[in-house]
Amino acid sequence: MTDRQREILFAIIEEYAELATPVGSVTLAKLFDCSSATIRAEMGKLEQMGYIMQPHTSAGRIPTDAGYRLYVNALQEDLDQSIDKPKALEPENKSDRTAKALATRIQAQTRADYAIRTAVDSLVELTGNLGLATIGDQLYISGFGGLFAQPEFIQNAQVQAVGKLLDNIKPWLQEVQPNEAINVYIGSENPVGKASNVSLIISRFRSPYSDRSYIGVLGPTRQSYKRVMSLVRHAGLMLEEVLYEE
Repeated sequence: MTDRQREILFAIIEEYAELATPVGSVTLAKLFDCSSATIRAEMGKLEQMGYIMQPHTSAGRIPTDAGYRLYVNALQEDLDQSIDKPKALEPENKSDRTAKALATRIQAQTRADYAIRTAVDSLVELTGNLGLATIGDQLYISGFGGLFAQPEFIQNAQVQAVGKLLDNIKPWLQEVQPNEAINVYIGSENPVGKASNVSLIISRFRSPYSDRSYIGVLGPTRQSYKRVMSLVRHAGLMLEEVLYEE
């Protein structure tokens, strides 16, 4: 893959996350200051490589799970390099306000379970996704309304696939125990509900309940990964700071 193809792929992913409609060559030509024909040729190559697809004839392109994986891997490299620098994990723009809002809400809680629930509820509010966290042997989930209001879940079959995933997520977390500081499971990569078109983004953190507690969100594969991954990891870091404050 050339650098330009990579940039075009990432632009398709980011535009699709914002607009929720297939991205056409005209839009990309304006972004890259080149002809639509040039963009169409590059999109054709990306489609052959399996990173984008055309959902309908004459429509623009949308990312595939493979395209999202390439994009997320690049984001994870950036997060890994700044893992001990919480300020670097804050989302672009509004970073100070977002970080302060999360910290203030969590720090206001006097009990560990309340702090974790507050962190989850804050993620729901900030991302529009479903939020979840392990609290001891329990799984706390919030935000069903926002998740199912997304255009991806008009079809009943997809809602059922999401339900199947959620029914099995607690035993799966206990069995697999993801080790990375930030873990992203995209679409068909999910252990169950593979046809649900959702991504699970979770962060491991230490709590009084376990050294392997988890907090995260579940949302459509079409989302702002850079922002959401940063928020989830930041929430995990702040929970550790608050719950183990000396």
